Amino acid sequence: MDAIALLKADHREVERLFKAFSKAGTTAYKSKRKLVDRMIAELSRHAVVEERILYPAARSEVRSPADDVLEYLEEHHVVKWQLQELIGLDPRDERFEAKVTVMAENVRHHVREEENELFPLLRSQLTRKRLLELGEALHDAKRTASPRPHPRASDEPPGNLLPDSVSGVVDKARDLVKSVRPGS
Repeated sequence: MDAIALLKADHREVERLFKAFSKAGTTAYKSKRKLVDRMIAELSRHAVVEERILYPAARSEVRSPADDVLEYLEEHHVVKWQLQELIGLDPRDERFEAKVTVMAENVRHHVREEENELFPLLRSQLTRKRLLELGEALHDAKRTASPRPHPRASDEPPGNLLPDSVSGVVDKARDLVKSVRPGS
């Protein structure tokens, strides 16, 4: 799958989660918590692979203002902080719904910009072979990407390469232990 198709599939999955959250009843706290946990994991992995693979390629291989990629990085940064706040927030908290709504609005804005501006540039300026290579790299990176946001971590190479590999393993181990611990 090429890079654009892979990233658009991620965008559709996250949108599906947003819609499921909106349709959940106002007291469906367990369902909403599970949906938000899925959003956190999907968006965290997605941000990491874009920052590690796609954005460096776009900056070096596509004729476009570098400011566009910098804006995408800042949008990621804001969403990572929002995701971080949602990790420990009880779904009964009066601000839970509002935080999810604002985060979803930010993500939707970001998706529109990528799909309407960046992706057409990539499609027109990169070869099919290069898009397939990037897609494979994105797919591989997603397998080891952390399912948790790390808003304080670097979002540009080389600083974003090693920390995520380490944090991804630690985060996955933490989630595994939590899932098998009685009472969690």
